[in-house]
Amino acid sequence: EPGAFGGQAVAEILFGDINPSAKLPMTIPRHSGQIQTYYNHKFTSKWFKYATGNSAPLYEFGYGLSYTTYKYGDIKLSSKEIAKNSTIAVSVPVTNTGTVAGEEIVQLYITDNISTTTRPVKELKDFARISLEPGETKTVEFKITPDKLAYYDAQMKYGVEPGTFTVHIGASSRNADLKKTEFVVR
Repeated sequence: EPGAFGGQAVAEILFGDINPSAKLPMTIPRHSGQIQTYYNHKFTSKWFKYATGNSAPLYEFGYGLSYTTYKYGDIKLSSKEIAKNSTIAVSVPVTNTGTVAGEEIVQLYITDNISTTTRPVKELKDFARISLEPGETKTVEFKITPDKLAYYDAQMKYGVEPGTFTVHIGASSRNADLKKTEFVVR
């Protein structure tokens, strides 16, 4: 139920008066045989590919449409190595490569590459909404704090485990939409 102004809102988007910028809060499966599907699955939950069709979701978590396009530059880290209780800054330039002003939701995902317990393939840890005019570039910066790296281990102790982490930044959780880099926690 979109409410009293739902029709007006849909019409404004369809006629291009407003540039949509929302992102999906869930993964949309390609067909009913894929249910349950989600972006932050464990590595071992997707061992088998479909024999008769495409096993990729129809729309990934974080997917969204716009009347403009965005280009993500290379990720920059404030350091390639940090202590367990340290914070690291991560930045990425985002450019509006289209002809229409728009808002992009830049998403930050983190993967713990090797851990003592099974971890998700990636987890959304932060996001930022930025407004960009055509041709404009803005640099988005995120702070990765220890709480964004911590989890409960096999002994149910909450903390940051030393190791290599991958940072993914992009427009959605789809691997093709993500820029990646790694850092090490000592």
